[in-house]
Amino acid sequence: MGTKAAPRRPPRRPESSLAERWTTVDGINLFYRESPVPPDAPAMMHLHGFGLSGRYLLPTAERLADEFHTLVPDLPGFGRSGKAGDALDVPDLAHAAARFLDDRGIEKVTLVGNSMGCPVILEFAHHYPERIDRAVLVSPAGGLYNQPLRRAVGQLTRDGRREPPRMMKVAVPDYLRFGVPSTFKMFRALTEYPTLDRLLELRIPTLVVIGDRDPLMPTPARVQEVAAATDNHVLLVRIEGAAHAINFSHSGELAHLIRLFMADKPIVDDPASPGHARLAEIHRGTHLPPSPQP
Repeated sequence: MGTKAAPRRPPRRPESSLAERWTTVDGINLFYRESPVPPDAPAMMHLHGFGLSGRYLLPTAERLADEFHTLVPDLPGFGRSGKAGDALDVPDLAHAAARFLDDRGIEKVTLVGNSMGCPVILEFAHHYPERIDRAVLVSPAGGLYNQPLRRAVGQLTRDGRREPPRMMKVAVPDYLRFGVPSTFKMFRALTEYPTLDRLLELRIPTLVVIGDRDPLMPTPARVQEVAAATDNHVLLVRIEGAAHAINFSHSGELAHLIRLFMADKPIVDDPASPGHARLAEIHRGTHLPPSPQP
């Protein structure tokens, strides 16, 4: 039950071409952004990472807003949304995402997540398999490779030096708003979450996107080894030159890749940005159709 609500103050100027809106779910004020496309367009919701709001997801979300009914919420306790009475864990956030969709009248959705948003998607799929069409997991984090906390802090520090400088202007205010106590509680929840088990449970087409410069992820070779260890529905693609916040730093390549995945088209570089960043398909699950020819 919600006990705190964030003040509904609009920013001094709009930060996005998406409409900025508020709603109330379980007594908590939730801030979100939404595309003005017709309601019969397929729904796509973007879920942010640890300590952050949906702001850094906007570069990719905006590129897809003309094709999908696009939603970018700040989950409870993050960004401009209010906080719950108790600290939320991964299952709580997944249920909150489902209730937000209920509030918007959306029955089925494709979910696009970054970092912590990926475990939230996996938990959503675990509880609501009939409500998720496809999953896009960008830089999934929170596993053994990110433990203990001091190791994760070091990884985040190295990643910060690899992200575009403008990312800091987005991330630092979000981290400060999230606060140290929430950081420790949420990190503990992530370390206890069975990310790999949930990933291999998925029975829907799932795109996993990693960057070859991401210090929070194991090497692409190790990720490929894990992905290939069992039959699955996973398509694994590497973006060369990308670090962790791919949704922000490589929005053109990621949006192009998501379009290809949604249409079951071959994975090829974006002709609109030749030579900028290569896409490389490195694993295709046995339950996915064979790789189509370009």
